[in-house]
Amino acid sequence: MSSTLPFWILKNSARNSIATLQGGRRLYSRCASNRNESRLRLFSQVLGTRKSIGPCSGSALQKAYRHTSTEEDDFHLQLSPEQVNEVLRAGESAHKMLDLVSGVPNSVLRFESNQLAANSPVEDRRGIASCLQTNGLMFGIFDGHGGHACAQAVSERLFYYMAVSLMSQQTLEQMEGAMESMKPLLPILHWLKHPGDSIYKDVTSVHLDHLRVYWQELLDLHMEMGLNIKEALMYSFQRLDSDISLEVQAPLEDEMTRNLSLQVAFSGATACVAHVDGVHLHVANAGDCRAVLGVQEDNGMWSCLPLTCDHNAWNPAELSRLKGEHPESEDRTVIMDNRLLGVLMPCRAFGDVQLKWSKELQRSVLERGFDTEALNIYQFTPPHYYTPPYLTAEPEVTYHRLRPQDKFLVLASDGLWDVLGNEEVVRLVVEHLAEAGRHKPDLAQRPANLGLMQSLLLQRKAQGLRAADQNAATRLIRHAIGSNEYGEMEPERLTAMLTLPEDLARMYRDDITVTVVYFNSDSIDAYYKGG
Repeated sequence: MSSTLPFWILKNSARNSIATLQGGRRLYSRCASNRNESRLRLFSQVLGTRKSIGPCSGSALQKAYRHTSTEEDDFHLQLSPEQVNEVLRAGESAHKMLDLVSGVPNSVLRFESNQLAANSPVEDRRGIASCLQTNGLMFGIFDGHGGHACAQAVSERLFYYMAVSLMSQQTLEQMEGAMESMKPLLPILHWLKHPGDSIYKDVTSVHLDHLRVYWQELLDLHMEMGLNIKEALMYSFQRLDSDISLEVQAPLEDEMTRNLSLQVAFSGATACVAHVDGVHLHVANAGDCRAVLGVQEDNGMWSCLPLTCDHNAWNPAELSRLKGEHPESEDRTVIMDNRLLGVLMPCRAFGDVQLKWSKELQRSVLERGFDTEALNIYQFTPPHYYTPPYLTAEPEVTYHRLRPQDKFLVLASDGLWDVLGNEEVVRLVVEHLAEAGRHKPDLAQRPANLGLMQSLLLQRKAQGLRAADQNAATRLIRHAIGSNEYGEMEPERLTAMLTLPEDLARMYRDDITVTVVYFNSDSIDAYYKGG
């Protein structure tokens, strides 16, 4: 069916772009000035060498560097356990789902989510919503780079594009009829976790206009049941990215709208979105966020099932795709230093028009009187920029039919996966479930000896700061920043990581955003039994 869909979906998504967006790990490592070297040494003594930090130079790096602390005594390495918990839990969110959805048992039991910033402001976003005109729950992680503007825009808008893509012809006709008669629209989404306070409130009318154009074109296809879920995910990602590109090219009179559109288009965001409808789980991924399923086999053993592949230079299929889309003469330059054109880590992302537009289009847009310095837009064309676009927002969509043994799904930005492996993440969530269910070993039945006593004391010291975590996402973040190279929790390291000054934090860790979705095994089992 997808072969019959016209090319309008992409709307000739403007070609060609850049990617040296200031201040993100995506593009280059941050640089520490000489005045910070003593503070770097101080923190390195506590944090060890888990991440290497070396001298770096260049005007782009100097612009990216933000100095916020001027004296070593501006900060303290000590936080009480209560203060550590307060910092870690500040971004927590949790929600228990209704047992029934339209009279059908809900396959999702609940979700737990959390976020810890390294960038200021944080560049990650997350969103969770239910579709009101179609069935399904949507969970999204959005990892911004070069600023937060693109991640904010995508986190607010993508779910609407997905929901509209899934609507039937009749529902789309009702939507269009309401617009024509200036009546209230049918509600599209119910947000369970909104991406946050929008900076786009004054330009939502522009976004709605473009969403309307999209559903009008869907109406023209005369598909009674709408797109299937895989098609809806594929085209929603690409259409939103196309609209982001076109919005900044359009002649807009309102200066704020023009500036916001420019910031969105010239920053970037990767995205990983899960759509759950009964036992049908679809995951769409563009970039290096990740989705991993926690599975408990009949024998009680746990395993992990990755549902995404990272789109970066370490993915052979992605490397082959990129080389196939460009002349053979660019085989050695399309990926350099494990980055796209030597500047961008993920090979798929929203925005980043500097790696999608032609040089001529970039110049024509930026010459319209934008104050690029004030808007923090860094103008840079990578070497070997010959045949754009080099970057795409086309997602890779995976389908998985849920089974009773599928217990939970972890969605997270790469700030988590950079330091914890898939198996380790699943193990930590399983431990969280065991502790929450009080399934702890009966220590009273174990022989008492000095070795055991010492081991228990060390365990209690290491676990003291996390003993009361009620949120699995918090536990994952705690271990991501507080564990040493052996996977052992070190309270001193955790405290040090949370007290890093703003201008040093990004050298040691990334923004981390995690959502854990728990499935209702009984409901899934009932589905297969015809209950």
